[in-house]
Amino acid sequence: MYLIKTPLILKKLYPGLIWNFNRDRRCIYLTFDDGPIPIVTPFVLKTLKRYNAKATFFCIGDNVQKHPKVFEQVKAAGHAIGNHTFNHLRGWSTDTPTYTENFKKCDELVHSQLFRPPYGRIKRAQIKALKADNNNIDIVMWDVLSGDFDNSLEPEKCLKGVLSATQNGSVVVFHDSLKAFPRLEYVLPRALAYWNKMGYEFVRMEDGRGKMEDGL
Repeated sequence: MYLIKTPLILKKLYPGLIWNFNRDRRCIYLTFDDGPIPIVTPFVLKTLKRYNAKATFFCIGDNVQKHPKVFEQVKAAGHAIGNHTFNHLRGWSTDTPTYTENFKKCDELVHSQLFRPPYGRIKRAQIKALKADNNNIDIVMWDVLSGDFDNSLEPEKCLKGVLSATQNGSVVVFHDSLKAFPRLEYVLPRALAYWNKMGYEFVRMEDGRGKMEDGL
């Protein structure tokens, strides 16, 4: 089970994490998890370019290692890069030393101060350890989860959910993965077209640093 819109209580329980940005700015922070991979990531890049949209890609180190040319395409297009661990580890079921080492292994490839825990699951001890080792790290969650990874979700419902939940300053999660592609291929161009018509700007995560609003 998952929630499309992150509840306020969860943001208050973890105020040191990034959930969204300033609600006064007509900006959306698009993020893409689990790439880079052939076919899907290039589709995302092409679609973003059509709307002059910038985004942040939280990359799995193993995929960066396997698909370096696709990774270079993401960087060349001017998008921000984030760390998503090397092996897409689930924090709740991984001991802290193993988790932080996997983060470091990915960081050797992506060199980023942005980190998103896979599945959004991370222990407080892991948060503390990562921040102790990386003074400038930003641990990024979200306030809109597209659900594009859900094989049971019809593309039309996926689109409706994303559009209804997104607002000024939202951090929106999509996935550039094969599992998500049937929904992503339908939703992303339609969502971008709608948001563009509504006057939204699409901003890289690192361009929004310092503009976070806790708990909103």
